[in-house]
Amino acid sequence: MQKQAIFQSKLLPYALVAPQLAIVLIFFYWPALQAVIQSFLLQDAFGLSISFVWFDNYLELFKERAYFEAILRTFFFSFAIAISSLSFALLLAVMADKPLRGSMLYRTLLIWPYAVAPPVVGVLWIFMLHPSLGVLSRYLRALGVDWNPLLDGDQAAMLIILAAAWKQISYNFLFFLAGLQSIPKSVLEAAAIDGARPMRRFWTVTFPLLSPTIFFLLVVNIVYAFFDTFGIIDTMTRGGPGKSTETLVYKVYSDGLLGGNLGSSAAQSVILMIMVIVLTGIQFRFVERKVTY
Repeated sequence: MQKQAIFQSKLLPYALVAPQLAIVLIFFYWPALQAVIQSFLLQDAFGLSISFVWFDNYLELFKERAYFEAILRTFFFSFAIAISSLSFALLLAVMADKPLRGSMLYRTLLIWPYAVAPPVVGVLWIFMLHPSLGVLSRYLRALGVDWNPLLDGDQAAMLIILAAAWKQISYNFLFFLAGLQSIPKSVLEAAAIDGARPMRRFWTVTFPLLSPTIFFLLVVNIVYAFFDTFGIIDTMTRGGPGKSTETLVYKVYSDGLLGGNLGSSAAQSVILMIMVIVLTGIQFRFVERKVTY
């Protein structure tokens, strides 16, 4: 017999949901609506004159080569961060799922980095790999590597990917560990009795059963790479050198707040939001077919 919650007042359910709805409306839908309206306006940096220009801000964006370069750079960063963070998190989760002494301590330590704010992550990594002050950069120079992310765009991009992926590994690790522990042990024991080796058991039994978790984390990580890497980029490279690490979210900030082009910045934010929605829809449309529930 199922239990059903019965509210004495018809307004009580709406009152319980109202705080969350208010947060979503105030901090998401209202700023999104303001961005859409602003994208059709042309305003000077001091806000003294405003004119309605229809789609001119969007048309000017599509004429910029730098904008298309930022799009390609963002997609590259997003997939590199997602794949690397998911791979390392899955490896750590498989190792932590084994019966080891002190496993609870290991799991706790692996979760801690997720509590670190993105700007702090950027500061930590830039101190470790700064060309003149970094601890790790000394070993790179000892190995003969000419390490200088302040001047080399490829090295700066690699540094951003490493820092952003490290920040997200803890989040992915938590979900992978929960997914591994939810897999019935009887299924793995049956595969072992059939003669399947550990590696074969992982790819034929464990990995397919983890597909719902992998799909969820893939969507979350790509959205994270599109938006939440702003703090890391701002503290580490500020989009440089030579805009080699300027992604779409940082270009919105750079053109709007630093450049004073509010209309173009708003148009970029609208396009970025549409791109993430479309990309998420494509994942649900095609990638979810490979998921085994």
